[in-house]
Amino acid sequence: MKKISTLCIICIVLLFATQSASAARIKDIAQLHGVRENQLIGYGIITGLNGTGDDMKKSVFTLQAVYNMMTRHGITIDPAEIGNIKIENIAAVMVTGTLPPFAKSGSRMDVLISSIGDAQSLAGGTLLMTPLLGADGEVYSVAQGPITIGAFSYGGKAAQVQKNHPTVGRIAGGAIIEKSVPMEIGNNGHLQYQLRDADFTTASNLAAVVNRRFGPGTAYADSPGTVQIQVTDPYKDNIVDFVAAVEILNVQSDATAKIVVNERTGTVVMGKDVRLSTVAVSHGNLSLIIRDDYNVSQPAPLADGETVVTPRTSIDVIEDDGELVLLDMQKGVSIGEIATALNAIGATPRDLIAIFQAIKASGSLQGEIVVL
Repeated sequence: MKKISTLCIICIVLLFATQSASAARIKDIAQLHGVRENQLIGYGIITGLNGTGDDMKKSVFTLQAVYNMMTRHGITIDPAEIGNIKIENIAAVMVTGTLPPFAKSGSRMDVLISSIGDAQSLAGGTLLMTPLLGADGEVYSVAQGPITIGAFSYGGKAAQVQKNHPTVGRIAGGAIIEKSVPMEIGNNGHLQYQLRDADFTTASNLAAVVNRRFGPGTAYADSPGTVQIQVTDPYKDNIVDFVAAVEILNVQSDATAKIVVNERTGTVVMGKDVRLSTVAVSHGNLSLIIRDDYNVSQPAPLADGETVVTPRTSIDVIEDDGELVLLDMQKGVSIGEIATALNAIGATPRDLIAIFQAIKASGSLQGEIVVL
C-alpha cells in the first residue's frame, strides 16, 4: 500500500509540475540562430605523478610526446636512447573544453582531462601547456595548470582501494582563450529564433506573443522550428535591449503527448496530455520455478556395485489473482487519475511498462511511447 501511494504522489507532482511549466520564457525554449558553443580538443601530457603514470613499454605515444617536448626546449636526446626514458611520473591525456559564445581573448574556461594511456591515477599531476583546437584546426585556447580529480587509488599486489575515477580530472578556469569566434546578431534588423523542440503550435504561439508586445507583423513562424523577428524602430541601434525584451516574454509551449519508459530502471514518465480511451485492463503475475535436484545412491563400503545418480525435476507455478479494471476515460481524465486506476490493480512501475504497451497496441492510448 505504501508503494502504491508513493507512485500516486509522484505522478500527481509530475502533473502539477508540467502544468505550471507549460508557460515558459522564450529564452528557455528557443535560441538565436548563430549563437552557439564550440567544442575544443587538444593532446597534452601531465607531469608530477607519483609513479602512477603510463607504462613506457606500452604507451609509445607518451615517450614520443616527452621526446618532442624536450627537443622544443633545447634538450638534445639521442633518438636511440628514447626507450630508456622513464615515464612513470608522466601521463598522456586528451584535453577537451567548450568555448562559450561571445567569449573574448583573455577570458577563461574550464577544461576536462582524460587519460588515454594506461596511467593508474592523475592525482597530483600538472598539465603542461596544451593548445586546444577547434574543428577548423585553429588554436582558440591554451590550457595549463594543476588538475583536481576528486578521486584516489591506492594499493599493492594483494589489495587496492579506489574511489571514483582517478584517470579523469578538471581544471576550473584552466584555459585562457586566445581567439574568439565572431558572432553577429541582428543583421539587417532581422533575428531568427530556433526552437529547441520543433512544434507547430509552440512556433505559432511564440510569434503571436512577440506581435502582441511589439506590434503586428513583427514576427512570423516560417517553420515549426524557426520564428523570424524584425527589430522594431526604437531598438534599431540597440539590438541587445531588443533581444533581452524578447527573451523574457512568456510563451504557452506545447508538445506531443508521450510516455517515456525505461525497462532497465523501471522508470515511467507520463506527459500531462496523455489520454486513454475506455479500456479494460487485467493484470496478473505468473511465476514459473523450475528446480533440478539429484538423488545419489551408492553401495556400502567394500561392496560391489556402482554409484547411481538419479535426476529429479520439480516445477512450481505461482499465479497471482488477476483483476479486471475498467478505465473509463471518456471525459478526458488527467495523468493522476490514470495512475490511480492502474494502481488499483497493484501495478508496479515495471508492470506499467507492459500495460501501456498493450494499451497502445489496442489503439486506446492517445500518445507516443518512447522506450529508452
